[in-house]
Amino acid sequence: MNTEQEGLLIARPRVARLFRLQWEQAQQAWVLLYPEGMVKLNASAGEIMKRCDGSRTVTALIAELEAAFGVADLRADVLAFLALASKQRWIEV
Repeated sequence: MNTEQEGLLIARPRVARLFRLQWEQAQQAWVLLYPEGMVKLNASAGEIMKRCDGSRTVTALIAELEAAFGVADLRADVLAFLALASKQRWIEV
């Protein structure tokens, strides 16, 4: 694990101010709304994003997902998604 990833594990990500996360009944999916449009998230991305509320560290977020879905070792997948979400400016860390 590199230094950047180690730093991310203690970060408390939250949905960026420009975006609003909400469940879209018509789409049966979590979506990110922003002034120019909408991003439809797949199920796993929605589960990660709904936990990005600034109240938990990435380590805690990973542990919560692993417990909720009975899956071990989600760290690499969650970190990869959070890196993408950060690059897209969907989250602030």
